Amino acid sequence: MREGYTNSMQSVVENLNETFEATADAVAQARSWLADFAAAVGATDSQTDAVRLAASEAVTNSVLHAYRGEPGPIYVSAAVVSGELWIQIADDGCGLKPRADRPGLGLGLGLIAQVSDDFTIACRASGGTEVRIRFHLPGPESPEQTGSHDRGRRSDIAGRRHPVSPAAASIA
Repeated sequence: MREGYTNSMQSVVENLNETFEATADAVAQARSWLADFAAAVGATDSQTDAVRLAASEAVTNSVLHAYRGEPGPIYVSAAVVSGELWIQIADDGCGLKPRADRPGLGLGLGLIAQVSDDFTIACRASGGTEVRIRFHLPGPESPEQTGSHDRGRRSDIAGRRHPVSPAAASIA
């Protein structure tokens, strides 16, 4: 579903919302869907690639960890607000709990931190996990033109920003 809204300050809000079943197919579907949206709203080619990677990692986490092999929904949304692309990937699963049967290396969250301008992980009040990812889109005051950006920082679960060394980001 694509919607557009213009308020009295001429700020256009565009958004998409989709629900996927927590299966391997959802990863490719969400990745393609979000990359197409990012390109359509003005993301650069490198940002579109970053959206693909971040979406793949976040949706894969939901597929592998949220429902522990049971069916369940993954909610994916994207919106452009005030020159920023916000992506939210959420599930109703078991939340952030360690799994002995899937220890993994934990590289996905570090990759999201490296390719996005900001990201936050939150426990949902109704249960499950929500990942919020932000990309600053190019514009008159964009980081691409001014040379300033806040990559190399990450948000903790409460949204506080912390510097991340490349080595730490790779294991986060």
